[in-house]
Amino acid sequence: MPVEPPDHHEPQRGLHPVEWSCELIGTALLLFGGLSAICLDFGPHAAIAAHVPSHSTRLLITGLLFAAAGSLVAISPLGRRSGAHLNPAVTLAFWLRGNVHRHDLLGYTASQIAGAVLGTLAVEGLWGHTARVLSFGATVPGHGLDNVQAAGVETLMTAALVLAILLMTSRAGTAPWTPLVVWIVVAALVWQGAAYTGTSLNPARSFGPAILGHRLAVYWIYVAGPLAGAALAAGLHEVLPGGRPVTAKLFHDPAYRSSLGGSLPVKGSELAQASTK
Repeated sequence: MPVEPPDHHEPQRGLHPVEWSCELIGTALLLFGGLSAICLDFGPHAAIAAHVPSHSTRLLITGLLFAAAGSLVAISPLGRRSGAHLNPAVTLAFWLRGNVHRHDLLGYTASQIAGAVLGTLAVEGLWGHTARVLSFGATVPGHGLDNVQAAGVETLMTAALVLAILLMTSRAGTAPWTPLVVWIVVAALVWQGAAYTGTSLNPARSFGPAILGHRLAVYWIYVAGPLAGAALAAGLHEVLPGGRPVTAKLFHDPAYRSSLGGSLPVKGSELAQASTK
């Protein structure tokens, strides 16, 4: 096992309502922004379709907008406090790498799921009939893939995304650029993969639309695939040089408190050190 730097702080145990609330609101904003992009680009009589008739180009635009919503949350005060995982797969990977306590693994995941439902409800309120026609952007297999094949594709795509996050957050010099890399990677995966699986990468992202769009029959794909991808990425990262991530935040700001583990400075880290497991 790699030797931890002397200033490494372990993840904190206990209840962290501020961080969990940030994840809830952040995930709601992610779903609201991303699903609104789907309505804008692919809804009935979508204005953008008249100017961009290419389906592939509109997928790219959707990916850029969807990913931008998450990256903007990451650099906002919400993301600087919680880390802007916004995705149970990301939280699981950081837990497997030792940067998240099991209490936050559960708290973050529950908050992300709840936030996804709230964000999807907000999309219904804004887009109404358009959102319902599109089944709220529910992710489903396409291009003739069966459910198992779709889960496999989701596994590989999520592994690529999560490994990119782990690699970027493993060095102080690259960590600040994580939101930009996530924006590019997610946009590319949506562009190339949405026709095959809907490109979920995120059990929370798929949960809200599955509930409101009545697509729960295939929801297991978007739990099994992304979580397996996260575990695969964490396993690959463990055998690569560099040790544990220096931060479990997608945009680390030392002016903000953190319940997550790492070696970059955080506000009140001397108190956090005393309360770790």
